[in-house]
Amino acid sequence: MRAGVLTGGGDSPGINAALRSIVRFGNKQGVDVIGFTEGWRGPMEGLVWPLSQADVSGILHVGGTILRSSRTNPFRIPGGPEKVVETLANHDIDFLVAIGGDDTLGVAHRLSAHGVKAIGIPQTIDNDIGMTDYSLGFSSALDVITDALDRLHTTAASHHRILIVEVMGRDAGWLSLMGGIAGGADVILIPEQRFNIDSVFHEIGKRADLEKRFSIVIVAEGAQPESKAGQVIKEAEVDAFGHARLGGVGQYVANQLSERMQMPVRVTNLAYLQRGGSPSPFDRILATRFGAASIEFALAGRFDVMTAIHGTEIVPVPLRDALAEPRPVDEGLLYLVDLFE
Repeated sequence: MRAGVLTGGGDSPGINAALRSIVRFGNKQGVDVIGFTEGWRGPMEGLVWPLSQADVSGILHVGGTILRSSRTNPFRIPGGPEKVVETLANHDIDFLVAIGGDDTLGVAHRLSAHGVKAIGIPQTIDNDIGMTDYSLGFSSALDVITDALDRLHTTAASHHRILIVEVMGRDAGWLSLMGGIAGGADVILIPEQRFNIDSVFHEIGKRADLEKRFSIVIVAEGAQPESKAGQVIKEAEVDAFGHARLGGVGQYVANQLSERMQMPVRVTNLAYLQRGGSPSPFDRILATRFGAASIEFALAGRFDVMTAIHGTEIVPVPLRDALAEPRPVDEGLLYLVDLFE
C-alpha cells in the first residue's frame, strides 16, 4: 500500500513530528509514504518526494515542515482537482494524508467527491477546528505567548506602561484566553465577545486605583470592537481561500487608550513568532499519535475523516462535521475572561 502526505497553510510546531510518525509507523505496517511538497501545489504539479526513514530521522524536535507549505487551492484553479487525481493515480497513491487547518482539510474533504481517499490531521495554532479537543501546534504557540507575557511584565512594571499584545486567532480566542490566563494578562479580548473600549479603560483604571501603575492587555487578531463593523483588516486582498489578512486591532486599542491614559501605551504583535520554534512535549506526543492513527484509520478503511483527540483517546471524526464551522472557545470557559476583574 502507498500513502501520500502533504502539509498546507500556515505552519505549526509538530508537523515534522507527525511526518516522522506517518513514515515510521507506515513502514512498520507495510505502507510506503510519498511526500508532496508545497501544500496542494504538490499533487497538482507532481512535486514528489518519496520519504524514507532516513529522511525523517532527527526531525521530531524541528519546527516548520520539511515538505514546505503553500496556500494553493486546487478548486480555484481550472482543472485543479483533476490534476490532483491524475497525479495520485500516476504515483499509485492508495490514500492521502493532509496535515493542515480548515482550508487544507476542506480541500481534502471536497476531493472525496472526486474519488480521493483522504484522512486529515488538524494542525493550527488557533485551535479552532471542530470535533477535537486540541489541534496540532496550539500547545507550542501557547508556550511562546506565555513566555512573551512573562517577559513583557518586567518591562511594563519597570516603566509604568500599558502593553498591548496582539496574538493570532481569526475566529476563536483560544490563544488569547489561555495565553492571557497563563501569562497573567489584566485584560483579555477575544473574537467570541465584542469589546467596549470604555470597559477596557475602566479595568485599567481600577488597577491604577490599587497603585498598579502598569497593565498588560492581550487581544486576538479577530477580536471586534463594538464601535467598528467587522474585524480590523490589515490587507483587503484575499488569499486563495477567500481570507483577508487580519492585523492591527492591537494598535487600534492602543490608539483609543492613548487618548485617555496618563501612561504610555505600546503594542507588541507576536505574529509569526507564535508559529516558530520547536514543538512542546505535548505537541510532539500528539503529532506522533495523530500520525500513527492516520495510518491505522486508512488500514481499517476509514476515509474522509480527521484524527481527533477526545480526552486521551484518538478517534476518527467525519471531516464534514469537523469543518462545519470554526470551533469557538467553550461557553463554559468564557468566565475566565473576567475572572480577575
